[in-house]
Amino acid sequence: MPTDSTAAPLRLLVLGGTGFVSGAVAAEAVARGHDVTCVARGTGGTPPPEGARLLRADRNAPEGLAPLRGTRFDAVVETATLSLPWVQRALRDVSAGHWTFISSISVYADTYTRGQTARTARLRPALPDAASYDPAHDPEPSQATYGGVKLACEQAIREATGDAAFVVRPGLIVGPGDDIGPFGYWPLRMARGRATAVPPAAGADGLALPAQCVDARDLAAWIVEQAAARASGVYDAAGPPVTLDALLHEVADAVGHGSLELVPVPEDILRGAGVREWTGRPSMPLWPPRELHGALARDVTSSFEAGLRARPVAETARAVLRDRLGRGAGTPPVAGLTPVEEASLLRLAGA
Repeated sequence: MPTDSTAAPLRLLVLGGTGFVSGAVAAEAVARGHDVTCVARGTGGTPPPEGARLLRADRNAPEGLAPLRGTRFDAVVETATLSLPWVQRALRDVSAGHWTFISSISVYADTYTRGQTARTARLRPALPDAASYDPAHDPEPSQATYGGVKLACEQAIREATGDAAFVVRPGLIVGPGDDIGPFGYWPLRMARGRATAVPPAAGADGLALPAQCVDARDLAAWIVEQAAARASGVYDAAGPPVTLDALLHEVADAVGHGSLELVPVPEDILRGAGVREWTGRPSMPLWPPRELHGALARDVTSSFEAGLRARPVAETARAVLRDRLGRGAGTPPVAGLTPVEEASLLRLAGA
């Protein structure tokens, strides 16, 4: 069992703890010997990790976190997605020595230009009416809205803590337990073998298509370590930037077998067949639209200097495959192609 040898066990509050990322944070903290309390509604069917306690609370209620008043925590990890009021109430009701906020790479205004850093990139404006934004009425907001709400939450936490908070801005988060993101399609598909339709290696500009992701378990380990160290600052959270072609070949090498052949399908054929970019149905998962080329090719040198570590994509691919097969891979994918749709594309591509 891993332990943090540099600090005493934390009394850690995870605002969440039953979701994909928050659950990974709670599990990592428990594994390192910390005393973990998770706050969630507890209605989604996913319990917090074994060893963590659950405080059931509805954060939409103005007094939802009132039971925490008077309790002091060493550190808090705030995972609020699209609710500035949640963050404001947590800052009001929770007493803690350190705060971490999981923000998003969507706070950046320029997602086209490659090689930007958290210190050089221009931010979107914080959404002026973020306090009144209701995700229940707009569950799929635009990137501008999503980024604006996240930035408003960042600012609230940094102002309340005197810039002593640790703010992480993840890009694409992958790993076992993710049923929404586009990465999970590929390990399942490539494990079946045979000719596999993949995106073209380069975009219309002739440049190799980018890819960049972070395993939720690596993100969680970094967050728990930085909470124990009472670290501060603003960092992107992503693995090294690579080409999409290289990433897909690494997945193929990890889970494929002798009959597997990757067949790049030209962009004009994909568009003519109505195949979507990135995610959805039908789609070519991880095929990035032009506006994401910069978001998937960020310079994360400072994050690695601050302790972020990234496992090989192959390791993540194998873990995702085991997870999906263990939970049943027969459910319709949220991203990708059906076998019939893929066969049609392969015929159009001459494969």
